[in-house]
Amino acid sequence: MTDPGRVGLRANLVQFSLLVGVNALVGGMVGIERSILPLLAERDFHIAARAAALSFLIAFGLSKAAANYLGGRLSDRLGRKRVLVAGWLAALPVPLMLIWAPSWSWVLFAKVWLGASQGLAWSMTVVMKIDLDGPERRGLAMGLNEFAGYGAVALLAWTTAQVASSHGLRPYPFLIGVAIAFGGLAMSMFFIRETLPLARQEDTGQAAAQRPSKSSCAPPMRTRAFRPPLRRDSSTTSTTRWLGACFLSCLRQRARI
Repeated sequence: MTDPGRVGLRANLVQFSLLVGVNALVGGMVGIERSILPLLAERDFHIAARAAALSFLIAFGLSKAAANYLGGRLSDRLGRKRVLVAGWLAALPVPLMLIWAPSWSWVLFAKVWLGASQGLAWSMTVVMKIDLDGPERRGLAMGLNEFAGYGAVALLAWTTAQVASSHGLRPYPFLIGVAIAFGGLAMSMFFIRETLPLARQEDTGQAAAQRPSKSSCAPPMRTRAFRPPLRRDSSTTSTTRWLGACFLSCLRQRARI
């Protein structure tokens, strides 16, 4: 059986940094469409921005919620890395569908795939960082993950807006998404290692710490309390002797009578 390795930020700094980068790419996929899709809905499909925002938020939210649940269940059975790779595979067709979308239904279908990708990939980057850091620095892992992800959302939203203002809404802004999807998939497949053995090692250590030892299971030894010897009072002894002498004298007198 291979050694799962040590838990801690210093021991896993390279892997932790790679996961931060992967999550930044996951956030970048969301940032690309944030500034482009509302304009695309109005100009190409003649849909009001509010109606468009509501429709793709519902599609994205429902898909992401289901993927979060399935990703958490499958990660304990299949492994974190496989779920992460599946998330990036789900992201591959998203920018291509947005480039060639002939109707708004294609855009909504692309949002469903993007929500599934986010639910699987984003969740796994959080879980894998927690596996690497252990129980003592879970807050740090979560904070860095959210910082990298939402920072990339803002950065890519601004970048694609600049590209769209210069080269149009399609296809150039979404070509950035193609590069991000393939880059994230390559990093997840070839550079990220599985962290599930670290989580199982932690669970085994906690179970061993909570298991009672043999000495604690042994019944307690019964000890007799120390009782000091009873002391006879001299006055009580003399009184008893006097009463006994009186009783004997009475019996002798009756015998004479």
